Amino acid sequence: MKKVVKFGGSSLASAEQFRKVGEIIHNDSGRRFVVPSAPGKRYSEDTKVTDMLYDCYQSSGDERALGEKIAAIAARYQEIIDGLSLELSLESEFEKIKEAFAAHSGSDYAASRGEYLNGIIMAAYLEYEFIDAAEVIRFDEDGVFDSELTNRLMQKRLEGVANAVIPGFYGAMEDGTIKTFSRGGSDITGSIVARAVHADLYENWTDVSGFLVTDPHIVDDPATIETITYRELRELSYMGATVLHADAIFPLRREGIPINIKNTNRPQDPGTLIVESTCRQPKYTITGIAGKKGFCAINIEKDMMNAEIGFGRKVLQVFEENGISFEHVPSGIDTFTVIVHQSEFMEKEQRVISGLHRAVAPDMLDLESDLALIAVVGRGMRANRGTAGRIFAALSHANVNVKMIDQGSSELNIIIGVKNEDFERAVKAIYDIFVLTNLK
Repeated sequence: MKKVVKFGGSSLASAEQFRKVGEIIHNDSGRRFVVPSAPGKRYSEDTKVTDMLYDCYQSSGDERALGEKIAAIAARYQEIIDGLSLELSLESEFEKIKEAFAAHSGSDYAASRGEYLNGIIMAAYLEYEFIDAAEVIRFDEDGVFDSELTNRLMQKRLEGVANAVIPGFYGAMEDGTIKTFSRGGSDITGSIVARAVHADLYENWTDVSGFLVTDPHIVDDPATIETITYRELRELSYMGATVLHADAIFPLRREGIPINIKNTNRPQDPGTLIVESTCRQPKYTITGIAGKKGFCAINIEKDMMNAEIGFGRKVLQVFEENGISFEHVPSGIDTFTVIVHQSEFMEKEQRVISGLHRAVAPDMLDLESDLALIAVVGRGMRANRGTAGRIFAALSHANVNVKMIDQGSSELNIIIGVKNEDFERAVKAIYDIFVLTNLK
């Protein structure tokens, strides 16, 4: 098999972690293309190298402070180099970085150097070819990722290359200006490489043994998801599940390449397999539970609303004109509700209320704040009758009042709105009835 392997920051935080990674790669000759992140935290109070670089760049106007912070970053990398007994010097690279920072090269350039330098070390350690991501990942003049041009450049550059290290998180615009993806973007780089080389599998190595059914900060030791589809993952990622960057799915989906989330510290664990589609039956009726706090609902009532052509468009246009995106729009015969992020809405709420009165002249309009949304996701829900009933029975038993229900037509997910203070209790109740009691 031809595999692309991406390793997160915690997997590459020290020389000891590098050795674990090296052993994983050398244990499988199919692991030919490696995408490293910047070094993460070595211990809980430590600082990620990317954050050190951001901070360093902020000091670019103070030569003394800049020199001290560059030296601290260099020491982090030298510790790894010495721990691996490599004959490698990054001195000239840090001189370039110092000069670029002093010339105000931009925060994207600063952030990207963590992956870039780690890629150089990884290539030297593995004795693989190093390929700068700035050569093969392209953003347009507006800073938007150009997937098709990138795929052509990547395919051409990797043609005939047996083994390579391509640092994650960044690329470049046509003029050479470095541009990064959003935080966690090394996952995207790995998927881009996997698409370009027509990989059989994309392995994403991190510090957990796959996706968990729900947040371990809410439920103690939740079960691991064995197999999940791209669509299920997209739903869970959107609602806060963060093991994999949500945008990493897209390059792989068009090629049908599966992803395996694996644990660097427990490589024997099977992890979670992410696929386009599967005949494998899920272990539980639901695949996962995810959610977020901090929403509010704008409830609009108007008699004969259903007969007023263009009513929904007029309502949503008010939000668009105020630069507010909506999350959900549950509705009834004479009611229409718009769910939005409360933090985005608060400073513009009076403008929105005035705009709605002018646009649709509602009979009544009220706001409900401090809501949480919970997504219950699972391909198994289609084939199991009474899933919604079980969810609401569990919430009732836990004394949680349901403020909103929204089920997608695909029957893949159910969105439930509750008060912020009921969020954790609601998640536990849903997990208990579907996993701990193993109802199907």
